[in-house]
Amino acid sequence: MKFSEEIAKISLKTGAIRLEAETPFLWASGYRMPIYNDNRLLLGNAKHRLLIAEGFKDVIKSKKVDVDVIAGTATAGIPPATSLANLLETPLIYVRTHPKEHGMKNQIEGILRQNQNVVVVEDLISTGGSALKAVAAIREAGGKVDHCLSIFSYGFSKATEQFKNARCQLHHLLNFEELILLAKKNKGVSTEQFSLLKSWHSDPFNWGSKNGFAD
Repeated sequence: MKFSEEIAKISLKTGAIRLEAETPFLWASGYRMPIYNDNRLLLGNAKHRLLIAEGFKDVIKSKKVDVDVIAGTATAGIPPATSLANLLETPLIYVRTHPKEHGMKNQIEGILRQNQNVVVVEDLISTGGSALKAVAAIREAGGKVDHCLSIFSYGFSKATEQFKNARCQLHHLLNFEELILLAKKNKGVSTEQFSLLKSWHSDPFNWGSKNGFAD
């Protein structure tokens, strides 16, 4: 995609994406992984926020997606969803992980009407579980959701399968394979590091133990 290279560059420059094939990160899941993603670091620059919104708009236009409402997933999906809704001049809602325990006990905040076409915006897709919970909540409330947008996707087969089963198309601006190819091209990773990163992607949850990294 035409936005992937620029997003890869700014993500690596700002530290929104870090690649450490030889000293991997400990994820909350307890696994050692050679990549860490925090798209919140892209919020500090208005040009970065606009680039992401323009990328999402390009997807919507090129895929001819009907959209009445933009929905952000709480919390990291809300800022890019807001930028996109402003660009498209559409209504905005956001979806909590769980309904509130007080007040109106809403899970969806904002105005959603029956049968409106909703596009869900997530910042990161790993297995896809949190985004698909938002999709399910919107459908249960009467909205129509056929598309989900993400800034970055690890490209795991589990996510692809889950979105297919949910009958929801997933679109990313940048994925893992594009990222490491661009990093290698720009000499951000060595050939050896590139091979380690490729091997992680083929078997992410066993990669750490196979390569001698302690959990």
